[in-house]
Amino acid sequence: MRVDEREFFGSVAERAGLSREEAADLTRASLQALVQRLSEGTAREVVLHLPDRLGDEVRRTGGTPSRHSGLSDVEIQVSERAGLRRDEVHAGLVAVLATMREAMPAEVLDKALAQLPREFRDLVPD
Repeated sequence: MRVDEREFFGSVAERAGLSREEAADLTRASLQALVQRLSEGTAREVVLHLPDRLGDEVRRTGGTPSRHSGLSDVEIQVSERAGLRRDEVHAGLVAVLATMREAMPAEVLDKALAQLPREFRDLVPD
């Protein structure tokens, strides 16, 4: 079930129609933005199921934006960090969440999504 970093980025790139480099930047920025909105315990659990180096990068994320900030706020934050347009970021978030669905136990992702506004859950394919 565990994927390595190259597989994770490759999956996001293919799903979102981005280059591998764009997908890597978007994935890092997306995961950092999402993890910042989770409880400490849930964030730690999510990070444990990410590829090692990616998990280390996400774990070092500082700051805590409001957990109640919505999808639009996350898209703006990720767009600024990754240097991508909002439509690319939206497709990328869908791709990151779909890849997470495949790369970690369902209960870990479900627990994380339960702490986010419903609009995030709506992005995840069943």
